[in-house]
Amino acid sequence: MRFPRLPLTLLMTGLLALSGCSTHQPVALYQLDSGQPGQPSQAAGMAVVVGPVSVADYLQRETFLQRQPDGSLSAATDGRWAGSLSSDIDQLLVRQLAWRLDSQRVVLAPAGAGFSPDVQVLLSITRLDSGTKQPAILDAQWRVLDRRGQVRDNRIVHLEQPHEGSESAQVQAQGQLLQKLAEQLSTAIKPLANQPALAQEPATKKSSTPVQVRKEREKSRIPMAAPIRTDMEVYRF
Repeated sequence: MRFPRLPLTLLMTGLLALSGCSTHQPVALYQLDSGQPGQPSQAAGMAVVVGPVSVADYLQRETFLQRQPDGSLSAATDGRWAGSLSSDIDQLLVRQLAWRLDSQRVVLAPAGAGFSPDVQVLLSITRLDSGTKQPAILDAQWRVLDRRGQVRDNRIVHLEQPHEGSESAQVQAQGQLLQKLAEQLSTAIKPLANQPALAQEPATKKSSTPVQVRKEREKSRIPMAAPIRTDMEVYRF
């Protein structure tokens, strides 16, 4: 007696699918390595605002991207970011700068009311990625503003970090690049610790409207003609 082959085929397909599910590896979750920054000791150190920090659009996703030799990007199949990469970048920079400047007054933008920064850092990150055979690369531009809002330093940076090729090694290399960026920023910020205090505005300001002085009409220097009565009317000047 011959059994129909169709049900047996479906049964084998189902068993293979279940076997594949049981051997599927869980997706690895990654976070940037912030190194080992120490705890800042000065509660009254420099007041620094970090941000706004602009991150390239292609980095604002949970997908862990791999740079290919031809320059293209592909999504990793067995790994992704464990949250917001932009948020990880912000927190890494704040911790690194607070440690390097030895100040607990390093905050993210926007700063709270009443916080008067000595320095503000404007940062734009246009590239942060790596690949199995490609080094980790960071492209960024930053500006440092003093307490008057004037640009005191401006720089475009390109940093590279080699790694061993695995995804975990790539994540570690990307974190090291951001640590190097924080080191450069702290070097640019430290000279601004001795800024002169802001000059206080005078209590009363002089009016900018010129006072109009009413000038009296100048009298004519030419004497008025006065008639002299004689037999003939003669006018003497």
